[in-house]
Amino acid sequence: MSLDGIELASLLCSRLCHDLLSPVGALTNGLELLADEKDPEMRKRCFELLEQSARISTDKLKFFRLAFGAAGGFGDMVPVAEARSVIDALVGNNGRIEVRWALAGDSLPKPAVKTLLNLALIGIEALVRGGTLDIGAELRADEQGSASEIVVRASGTRIAFDRTVGHALEGKLAAAELSSKTAPAAMLHQLAASLGGGLQYALSEDALVMGAVLPVA
Repeated sequence: MSLDGIELASLLCSRLCHDLLSPVGALTNGLELLADEKDPEMRKRCFELLEQSARISTDKLKFFRLAFGAAGGFGDMVPVAEARSVIDALVGNNGRIEVRWALAGDSLPKPAVKTLLNLALIGIEALVRGGTLDIGAELRADEQGSASEIVVRASGTRIAFDRTVGHALEGKLAAAELSSKTAPAAMLHQLAASLGGGLQYALSEDALVMGAVLPVA
């Protein structure tokens, strides 16, 4: 799989716009309703819906800033608390998924955080009927060097996982087959390959397990 950087950026932008369209559209609709509504109770309900849509939009923007962006404001290492907070917020808006964390250390390299977030996003999308999302990560060091190790396990009823996403993770998807849905997985493959690392996944009827090993230069 060979993908031009501009094309990949375009697909990621399309994905971001797709995910933000619903909450931002709800804001617009809520403002239109509020302008015409005179009943105090209904106006109160409109304000509640506006607040909810604004919170969801903000949570998604914070998530995608770290997942797709350059994570400006951080150095080479990003506090794991930042990654945890944006995922917890994203899942909190879902209401049907429980997240369980196993994080070793206070920070991870930027590429590891980007990988963790995007694997978590794939896991969240696989849990269409709800379930449990287990996320573990650590930065280990031995005589062979340092590497970030990440594992994400989505378990629940009827795992919804598009095999093309898996092929993109493995780098087996043709560039012509890529879309905004598979672009994050393609980005992870390119990121892992650039570091001399790798990604893998395993799918069963009730669980999707994804892992990454990313050497640290």
